[in-house]
Formats: sequence, C-alpha cells, structure tokens
Amino acid sequence: MQHITGISRHQMRFSSLEDTISPDNQVRFIDAFVELIDISKLDFAIKTIKTEGRPSFNSKVFLKIYLYGYLNGIRSGRDLEKECLRNMEMQWLLEDIRPNYHSISDFRKDNPIGLKKLFKLFVSFLKDADLIGGETIAIDGTKSRAHNSKKANFNQKKIDKHLAYIEAKTQEYLDTLEENDGKDNSAIIQNIQQKIERLKGNKFRYEQLEEKLKASGEPQISTTDNDARALLVQGQVVEISFNMQAAVDAKHNLVVATHTINRNDRNALSAIAIEAKENLEIETYTALVDKGYHNGREIEACKQANITTIVAQPEQGKNKERITENYLISKFQYDQITDTYTCPQGETLKTTGSWYKKTTDRDSYEFKRYGTPKCRECPVKDLCTSRAEGRKIDRSQYADAVAENNKRYHENAEFYRKRQEINEHIFGTIKRQWGYNHTNLTGLEKVNGEHSLIMLVYNIKRSINILGVPDLIAKLQKWNSPYKAKALLLIKTICLKLNTANNFYPMKLAA
Repeated sequence: MQHITGISRHQMRFSSLEDTISPDNQVRFIDAFVELIDISKLDFAIKTIKTEGRPSFNSKVFLKIYLYGYLNGIRSGRDLEKECLRNMEMQWLLEDIRPNYHSISDFRKDNPIGLKKLFKLFVSFLKDADLIGGETIAIDGTKSRAHNSKKANFNQKKIDKHLAYIEAKTQEYLDTLEENDGKDNSAIIQNIQQKIERLKGNKFRYEQLEEKLKASGEPQISTTDNDARALLVQGQVVEISFNMQAAVDAKHNLVVATHTINRNDRNALSAIAIEAKENLEIETYTALVDKGYHNGREIEACKQANITTIVAQPEQGKNKERITENYLISKFQYDQITDTYTCPQGETLKTTGSWYKKTTDRDSYEFKRYGTPKCRECPVKDLCTSRAEGRKIDRSQYADAVAENNKRYHENAEFYRKRQEINEHIFGTIKRQWGYNHTNLTGLEKVNGEHSLIMLVYNIKRSINILGVPDLIAKLQKWNSPYKAKALLLIKTICLKLNTANNFYPMKLAA
C-alpha cells in the first residue's frame, strides 16, 4: 500500500524565520503594535543596561510573550517558556530570544499599571481606526475566582463558629482527662494533652483573625489574598472572587473600559460608566445596564456626568406591610411642582420638608417622608397599609434621576434587549472558550493588570477578525499617537511593508 511520505529529518534546507510566518499571521500585528509604542511612557518597568554582568532583556520582549500567550490561551510562565523554545511563531516574534519562566512571570506581576494603560491606549487606537461608535455602550460584570479558597475566607460568624467548636472540644477533652485521672492510662492522657495544646494554638490564630477583621472595618477577611472577597455568583452560590467590570461598545462589540473590584455590582455603575466616557473622550452616550446595578446614587452620578442610563428596573420585593397591587408605590403620582404625592383614592400626601438619613448595609441616602392625616379615615386603608398612623412614602434624594431612568427603560424595551447581544458573549468567550475564569495573581492591583491584559487581547483578536492583519497594521502605521516610540527600526518597518504587500516567499529546500 502506498502512503504519503515525509521529508527526511536529515534533509538540509535553507530558510529564515521570516519565511515561516504568513502576512496575515496575528504575530505580525503583535510585533508591529509593541514596536510602535514607547512603553516607558505607559509606566512599564524598564530594565536598564548595566555596565557589568549579563545584559538584561528588553521589556518589550515580555510584553510580546504575554500578548501572544493570552491570545492563544497560554498564561503560565513555565508554559510560555516552553513556547519560546518550540514554537516557530514565538521564535519569529522574539527573534529567537528565550527568557526563563521566572523573568516572564515577574513582568506580569510587576506591571499592572502599565498593562491597564496599554489597554486604554489600544481603545484610543480602535476609536481612531473607526471601530468604535461611542453612542451605545453596554455595561456588565462577571466574577473571576480568586487565588483564595473558601476555607481561607472568614467573617465574624464563621470565626465565632470555630471558637465555639474549639471551646466545646476542649471541654470534652478536659472531661476525658478528669475521668482518666488516677488511672494507668498515660498514653491516652498524653494524646489528649497534645490535642488540647493544638486546640489552644488554633484558638490563638482565630482570635488574631478576629482582631484583624475588626481592625480592617470590613465584614470579611481572606488570608491567602487579602483583597479577595466572598461574592454572590448566581442565586445562592458564593465564590471567593473578584468582579471584572466591562463596558462594551455596540458598533463592533469591543471593550472600551474595564477594571476589577472586590464587591458586587450594586455600587459599581458610575465608576465604569465614567471610565468609558473618559477613555473615548466623548461628551455623552447611552449606557445599557443590568438590573443588578440599579442604585439611585449611581444613576444620579451618571446623570451628573452627562451619561444617559437605561438600567433595568428590579422587581419590587416583599413589603412587611400588607399592600395590594393597586396600592403599590408606583400607583402614587408625584407632582414635582407642588412636591406632593396623590394616592389612588385622590388624596394628597404632603411632606414637612425635613430630610432624614437612612443607612443600610448596602446604601446610605437622605429622604423626605410624605403622608396625610386623612389616611386614617380611608375606607380602603387595609388594602394600602397596616400602619395605624396611615400610609407613609419615603422619597430618596435620587428619586428624580431614578424616575427618569425607569421611564426610559419602559419606553425602550426593544432597544434595551440589545444589551445581552452586546456584552454577554464576551464573558462567555473569555471564561468558557479561553478558560480565563480565574486569576493567577493575588492582590487587587495585580488582578486588575491581568484582567486588563485579557480584555486587551480580546480587543486585538476581535479587531483582527473584523479587518484582518494587513489592514489593521496599515491603520496602525497611520495612527498618530503621543505614545509612539521615537525611533523605530527601519529594517523592521521595511520588512513589515513588504509582507503586508503579500511578498511572501515559501521555504526553499536544498537538494
């Protein structure tokens, strides 16, 4: 039987690394992008040339390694070191430089600020390349598992539970010692005494944790990663994680702003919304946002920043008062001119004008209270309230902004449905296809750096899919950026132009 035969391993061939990489290979864009920018202006740590000893690696080498690695689902320092040795694309990109894994890992760990600024710089390039519309932006967040187990996360309730267990177990061992007192059970007594000493050590550690928790002023504390928090992921599922925020432009579904926090979405809207506006340098835009972000203070902050929000209105929770559907607060009409409410029965609820402050675990805000003495004589009072003094309505200081947002939400139901189409698939791609559902680093600042790198790589891959490598490089060369490197290698530029013009020569084999 005839089979296709390969080339002899001993066959000599004459070729260069340049011959192995096609003009539309993504590594050509990575190389062009990194060589174009002056990374010292982006606060990357630059290795200076020493007068003695071995020369250091150029920091751009490590940036290229990580851009290539994250584009191809590789982020371990050891795995990236292997790729430098065996991967032809990596050899072309680095000109066959082969750093060790320790140097590779240190770059990502030492440059979180630089990586975040690099993401913003690429967003600026995408805007100048006309790939971003800047009119409609969808905002959402996803949880990324932290480098911290649930066992290494504590709140006061959990510490109390452990201390109570230690107390009960210690008493149990002391009772056992008393029972064996005077008996010839030295081995048993010694074993129990060792267990008691171990419990004492555990008690001391939990008491130290308790002091640290109280000193922090936080409701919880993590011991492996101090910045990681137990966050609600879905339903009642809780994971020790970080919350990666993303603002996604509707034109080509490219990420225009991102940062990572260690709390849930409720108090996170204004920061990511304003960051998107600043990154794009625009006057205003419309933000489509999930109901988890619905918060009066945050909506008001967006309004003050000239950002039009359409945040989904959450369903009204259960009220302690026995209120029927016809007498929900939404059925009371507010008159802004007279600053009064009109109830479904036509009565007017007034306020004294005094402001009160309410502080909960999630919010702190001021409000005015509205009511009417006629409520006590109302024939349908039992349908409206169970309070003896009658129905009271609290109006938050942010009520106007919330009312405007809710009105927009109900009037633009079809438009709002685009939110999921714009940003949900991004998290699916990052977490399910690429496997980036956890962070390899500890500390909020370093995690921010890694997540900015992930979003940068997502934008690079998507923009390549939209335009193709040659066209994207052509736009990059025309891009006028203040962060351009002052002196580019002329040889590289010439080679780049030749390759983007499809002057590609296949490998020549020697006879």
